[in-house]
Amino acid sequence: MKALVALILLVQLPIHKAVPAAPPAPLGCDDPESEAAAEVAVNYINGHSHHGYKFALNRIEDIRVVPQGPNNEIIFLELDLLETKCPILSPTPLANCTVRSFAEHAVEGDCDVKMQKVDGTLSVLASKCHSHADSSEDIVKVCPDCPLLASLNNTEVLETVSAALNDYNSKTTGAYLRLLEIGRAKIQYHPGHIVVTEFAVGATNCSAEEAKANVGACQLLPEDQSNFGFCTGVMVKLPSQDLQVDCQLYGHQVPAPDIPFPSRPGVTYAHPGQDTSAGLAPSAVGVTNHNLGLFHNNPVASESSSSEILRSMLSAKSVTKRAVAEAAQHDKVPRPVGFVPLPPPCPGKIRHFDI
Repeated sequence: MKALVALILLVQLPIHKAVPAAPPAPLGCDDPESEAAAEVAVNYINGHSHHGYKFALNRIEDIRVVPQGPNNEIIFLELDLLETKCPILSPTPLANCTVRSFAEHAVEGDCDVKMQKVDGTLSVLASKCHSHADSSEDIVKVCPDCPLLASLNNTEVLETVSAALNDYNSKTTGAYLRLLEIGRAKIQYHPGHIVVTEFAVGATNCSAEEAKANVGACQLLPEDQSNFGFCTGVMVKLPSQDLQVDCQLYGHQVPAPDIPFPSRPGVTYAHPGQDTSAGLAPSAVGVTNHNLGLFHNNPVASESSSSEILRSMLSAKSVTKRAVAEAAQHDKVPRPVGFVPLPPPCPGKIRHFDI
């Protein structure tokens, strides 16, 4: 009888099923973890860019995390970047680089980055970027008299760079400098006619005095002695004529271990048959800024993971669009008076300005 009562009591006990753990809340674009990932991504992008200037983070547009296993996840980032005043060759840390103001004709970069986080360590698997200058119309609306970006192969730009570099080499007691590339140029017509240029240079194995005898023999210093720098050249044409030039050499820099010398930022060597008189590759003719144009797969990443970046990005974006649409429908539900909705997790805050 006691056994029967015990059995009845057992049957009446509630059955507890294992409840699956709730998935972690999605990361917001301004969460510390998102910003840490973005910092690694931006450093990677600048480290693998070969031309122009360093870029700084302006906004995290979107982030998506895909768990891969214990302490292992794939992270997809969409980033908005802005060009800084630091040439890609400059040893100045990115944190100390000034972002160009809107009135200086800003250049924006858009990047998709695929990363992996294993045991708390972040690494970049692949990245794809492109950049573009803000429209001239937008600049004129805010600052009608501000100079606008000029084509890098504009005749006046080439004339100014050549005159400025020749002027510097004729006066220096140091090494003869050769042009690597023109980084940026602006032309102002009112109230004066002024051409402002910025260009990268490299020290050669000749002194400026030796170059006067045989400039053709002057070659860039070898890898273990390389010394690159940056110059600004300003030519005033009206109302009076004047030429100003200032050059800064950075000294020899040892490249990061994962960046082989031929791909080091800012260093472009001539190929047979290529006209480098202006320091420009043929693809740069007619453009006003060096396109960030980076599509890079990390060689230490697995081929399968790095080659899937575009398809994965498109998938992530479609999921995001669906989530935004669902959120919009949800927002139509009547809310009590005084209700203040939480800000959306993405996109994140704008750190500088929107263009």
